Amino acid sequence: MAEQVSMSAFEVTLEPERVQLEAFIEDYRAAIERTLDGLTEEQARRRLVPSATTLLGLLTHVTWMQRVWFEHCVGGTDRSAFGAQSVDESFELDDEDTIATVLAAHQKACATARTIAAGLSLDTVASGHAAGPRTLRWVYLQVLRELAQHCGHADILREQILAG
Repeated sequence: MAEQVSMSAFEVTLEPERVQLEAFIEDYRAAIERTLDGLTEEQARRRLVPSATTLLGLLTHVTWMQRVWFEHCVGGTDRSAFGAQSVDESFELDDEDTIATVLAAHQKACATARTIAAGLSLDTVASGHAAGPRTLRWVYLQVLRELAQHCGHADILREQILAG
């Protein structure tokens, strides 16, 4: 497998659209992982809001979300293979989940997503989603939107944890 070389979103301002989309996605993938840097297992699992949202739960969710969009929608993998079957379930943690195991699962899902998308044009129509067909470009934009949203949530949770 070729080594992944990624550029920051700030380095791709004049690059083709796909390079820009992938750079932004990679920046947000790394950013959400960094929100766990230096935290204890207890801090990563700490609930600070009424929902089941925790920093570790956010990472399990974005891992699941990327699997749904890339592996299921684009790649055709049966969604039942992903464990959680709903958005709410995707935030739930098992007792054996740790920062290390959740990070590893996220990194594996990202690598799989890159492999699935490699060689496909942004105009490739993916038909694996129950809501209907969409282009790979649309999938990239949806994943980017969700990563950005959840990075914001994670930043706030981390700030609360470190202030406590």
